[in-house]
Amino acid sequence: MKTIQYSLASGIATITFDEPNSPVNTMCLQWQDDLTDVAAQVLKDKDAIKSILLASAKSTFFAGADLKSIMRLKSSDAASIYTGIERVKKNFRIIETLGKPVVSLLNGTALGGGWEVALVGHHRIAIDDRKTQFGLPEVTLGLLPGASGITKMTRHLGLLGAQPYLLEGKLFGPREALSLGLVHELAADAGELRAKALAWITAHPTAQHAWDAKDYKIPGGTPTNPEVAMALSVAPAMLKKQTRGLYPAPEAILACMVEGALVDMETALRIESRHLAKLMTGSNAKAMINTFFFNLNAIKSGQSRPKDIPRFKPQKVGILGAGMMGAGIAYAQASTGIATVLKDVSQDKADAGKSYGATMSQARVDKGRMSAGDQAALLERIAATDKSADLAGCDLIIEAVFENRDLKAQVTRDAEPLLAPGGFFASNTSTLPISGLAKASAHPEKFIGIHFFSPVDKMKLVEIIRGKQTDDETVARAFDYVQSLGKLPIIVNDSRGFFTSRTFGTFVMEGAAMLGEGIPAAAIENAGIQAGMPVGPLAVLDATALSLSVHVLEQTRADYAAEGKTYEAMPGDLLVERMVKEFHRPGRAASRGFYDYPPDKGAKKSLWPELKRLFEKPDTSWNITDLKDRLLYRQAVETARCLSEGVLTTVHDANIGSIFGIGFPAWTGGAMQFIYGMGLDAFVLRADQLARQYGPGFLVSTEVKTAIRRHQPIY
Repeated sequence: MKTIQYSLASGIATITFDEPNSPVNTMCLQWQDDLTDVAAQVLKDKDAIKSILLASAKSTFFAGADLKSIMRLKSSDAASIYTGIERVKKNFRIIETLGKPVVSLLNGTALGGGWEVALVGHHRIAIDDRKTQFGLPEVTLGLLPGASGITKMTRHLGLLGAQPYLLEGKLFGPREALSLGLVHELAADAGELRAKALAWITAHPTAQHAWDAKDYKIPGGTPTNPEVAMALSVAPAMLKKQTRGLYPAPEAILACMVEGALVDMETALRIESRHLAKLMTGSNAKAMINTFFFNLNAIKSGQSRPKDIPRFKPQKVGILGAGMMGAGIAYAQASTGIATVLKDVSQDKADAGKSYGATMSQARVDKGRMSAGDQAALLERIAATDKSADLAGCDLIIEAVFENRDLKAQVTRDAEPLLAPGGFFASNTSTLPISGLAKASAHPEKFIGIHFFSPVDKMKLVEIIRGKQTDDETVARAFDYVQSLGKLPIIVNDSRGFFTSRTFGTFVMEGAAMLGEGIPAAAIENAGIQAGMPVGPLAVLDATALSLSVHVLEQTRADYAAEGKTYEAMPGDLLVERMVKEFHRPGRAASRGFYDYPPDKGAKKSLWPELKRLFEKPDTSWNITDLKDRLLYRQAVETARCLSEGVLTTVHDANIGSIFGIGFPAWTGGAMQFIYGMGLDAFVLRADQLARQYGPGFLVSTEVKTAIRRHQPIY
């Protein structure tokens, strides 16, 4: 056996997982073959075996499935996948029903299939380490725990108790596992693991899982129990409300839980296998695995970061502008231990910005997530000031002032000389080209864009924009700074709107254009939600401020005029301009935009009634499929254009940026994966149809097609 070591000494059979040339153990095909062999060996040695230990030679226990192999599957592979899953579970059952005590020695993390391996043991002992994680996160990858995870967790915790760990993929550490009864003992180290296991074995010469006993009953009862039945009767509707029917995995998990609880163990396991085989060979799992595993890990491991540059950890960072964005950045920095100077034009404004950090941290204190002492230390790290001299010695200064080119130039010239030797300067602009802003810098090679998203404390993504003169060291340092905040950095090249703002603009302006065509506002908003966007495009425009969109439009016109050109505004731009200038509807902050916002914060917003009279045309034909496709395809085409133009350089930055930055539906795997999952030919065919009906925004040029093919990932 290549991935499993087997030994038998003094009646103790030790099965040690040790996949060669891999930092972790996975359920690769070789491991599945080896598991069959070790199960056969256990049967052969049954009379000589007193107990079985499941152990790992790695620093963690077991990582789970081989996800690359899933990416290569086709729908025609479903039958063979079902057979393979059933084989794994048959071998698990051989080991756990041998009549001998089986102990899982959990020396580290066990997730997904790894936790299912751990559940083979009748008794589980874990090293008491806060960094260790257990659980079944398969749902976050479009899969389900089909190697007995659903069936066993349901039988351990009950139909209601198991839901957070199966439907939400909630993870837990050793101590929570102990409180749940999923781990039975904690050990200080690996040596104590084995000692405790041998002691338990001596006290329990025979063992079986609770559900293999004739008198076993599921905790809380089966679906026929009135209380359980009442909860389950609303569960599908609640789930559909959350997933909008776009994520098949949660629905399959719920079906496995309920159906499995009504039948015997072996039948329940087969139900799991059928559902898992279908998910593994479907498009949704591939999309989510590609993005939320491979793409996310590519960013976390720094694949886009310039190589061979020492890691950077800022000690002191200055923020210019204590508005909502600047205050949010200051709070995020101080939360991670960075000394922060928050400067504004007056002490009152600077203090108001710092008070945001006080409010946010107090909420954490109230919820028991932070001590009062830690809160005090956090706020001590934020120095609110109106004096430029306090910025002296900063490793990094970020301007977060209003989107005005002249203002940004002024604060850059004032603050840049105060940087520490080797320090760099960043702009938090969301649209203005970095290369143009860098003209105000004495050191444009040390000038970069660091675009945070609002609200900073909730939004994980940060867009790093390399200007034409920005050097590699500055890009690498910006990347390290963003990671030090616990956020996800993507790196893009300079252009108007960069990647996220540019693509986000296509989404909201396509929605505005639809309204201008006479399509009912409610239909537009519902189309966005049904497609999987967090909210509809008109609500998003309100939240970001229609007045800001008009300001960006005016700045764009001015920039074009300065170059002797004329900017041709799109229909959506012009409609938004009318909303602000003609109808005085600047957005949510003013309580009036496409929606009316009542003064009572508990009351719901409602679409402005006048939209119907002003824009809706009863004779305009539309269908919901076209509306959804327009919103998704427009963003995907623009993302592909960014890749073709070199604004984006990697698919992983495109996918993660589109989901975490602009809310592109997670079920697609991101804007580029949306194209790859559909297939380029099919995507272009539909895009051409939309272009003929709704304009050139949907056209996919030959150059863009070439870029899509060139960047397509191969597994």
